[in-house]
Amino acid sequence: MKLLDLFCGAGGCSVGYSRAGFDVVGVDINPQPNYPFEFHQADALHYDLKNFDVIHASPPCQAYSEATPLTTKSKHPKLIHIIRERLIATGKPYIIENVEGARKDLLSPIKLCGTMFELGVWRHRYFEINIPIVVNLKCNHIGHPVTVNPPANARKNQGPRNFAKEIIAMGIDWMNKKEISQAIPPEYTQFIGKKIMESLRM
Repeated sequence: MKLLDLFCGAGGCSVGYSRAGFDVVGVDINPQPNYPFEFHQADALHYDLKNFDVIHASPPCQAYSEATPLTTKSKHPKLIHIIRERLIATGKPYIIENVEGARKDLLSPIKLCGTMFELGVWRHRYFEINIPIVVNLKCNHIGHPVTVNPPANARKNQGPRNFAKEIIAMGIDWMNKKEISQAIPPEYTQFIGKKIMESLRM
């Protein structure tokens, strides 16, 4: 099955879906020289969606992110509602991913955390999925020390980000620092991708 990854960035989500068994194509408005699969530089809000079985979208998170200064948040677009309308119109399975601050704009999202996959990073992300999947995973921060990039409220005395550790913890060694800061571990979408595969086959 073919999966389209809109707003793909350097491909953290795409690699997970590929590992789950999808043939992945990425689309981003910016050049992505490190993207590891077929890539098209285009506007995700206008790209043709008809030749794909499943569509994933990770619209810009800056308007929701705790890392964005309050003084500039209003300057960043909120595209979740717009992209959802496009995805619903296809009648196909879709996933919309974003940061914790976007929960209120996502419909019944599931949360994934690095501790669910024994990773040395928390990096909470929320996923709106329009087909039912069963998720029995829970965060378990106790006993799973954060080695890199904890949330702001747990970042005291952590010091500057260590990208070398972050690369190892997230399993994304093909990315540069800027790309890593916006990526998620492929384990998240590998998990989701397998669940979607199972659901579609049933």
